[in-house]
Amino acid sequence: MSRFFLFLIINYPAAGAFSFRFALFLENRPTLPHNKDMENNMELFDLKKLGKLVFGEFISRPNRFVGKIGIDGHFASCHIADTGRLKEILTEGRRIMVAENPPRLKTDYRLIACEMPETGEWVLINTSIHTHIARTAIRNGVLGFIPETLRPEIKAGNSRLDFLVNNRLYIELKGTNLVLNSQCRFPDAPTTRGRRHLEELIQLKKEGKDAMILILGLRNCPCFVPNREMDPAFAATFQKALGSGVQYHGFRIKTDTAAGKILFNGNLPICPEKAQ
Repeated sequence: MSRFFLFLIINYPAAGAFSFRFALFLENRPTLPHNKDMENNMELFDLKKLGKLVFGEFISRPNRFVGKIGIDGHFASCHIADTGRLKEILTEGRRIMVAENPPRLKTDYRLIACEMPETGEWVLINTSIHTHIARTAIRNGVLGFIPETLRPEIKAGNSRLDFLVNNRLYIELKGTNLVLNSQCRFPDAPTTRGRRHLEELIQLKKEGKDAMILILGLRNCPCFVPNREMDPAFAATFQKALGSGVQYHGFRIKTDTAAGKILFNGNLPICPEKAQ
């Protein structure tokens, strides 16, 4: 940001009369670099960091955290980090990508992504790396600017929010892998915790702070809308947050299984009201 300085110059000539002049000086300071249009296919995360990547077949989900899978004709177990219902994704026979777990862990693999041949995409199914993806995106300007500081896991009220940017912007991140009527939706199950996070953002705005809902779109859909049919209380709180001045930003990613990478795939606006 450039700053102006105003100086008072006093002349005291030999005749004894004072005269005054004002001088304006401009200090040029570099502004923060802006990146309002991040380049599509920018790498946001290297999945190979999670372990050896293997392809297999999904069989069943005995409980929220464990899946039964087939790898090269053998049965195995995988950890499922996403505790959402995922009914339209975790179906029997679905092709999956998993990462090998160290022998010390209870499950053989961890679930990374599922193939959706009906849409021609692979969907990330691992919430443990959402914040890593978002952190890289924020640092590269997905919010429209390059932040000077970025702190994770910030306490706010009775919750912990995902990020604090430049010591003034509080951000809560939500990932969406549900698509209904060509719209990205969240949540796919009722979420008291998610509603509480929105209420914390509303309170932060009342206290004069900046707050933002950041939606991570895991599917290739054109826009986002809260899932009113599944959780009307969350949807109502989402609208209340926007009305209170809480900012919204969304962006999409895509999973490149051939390269083992998560790539930026454009911004994700809120759906027009007539389409909701």
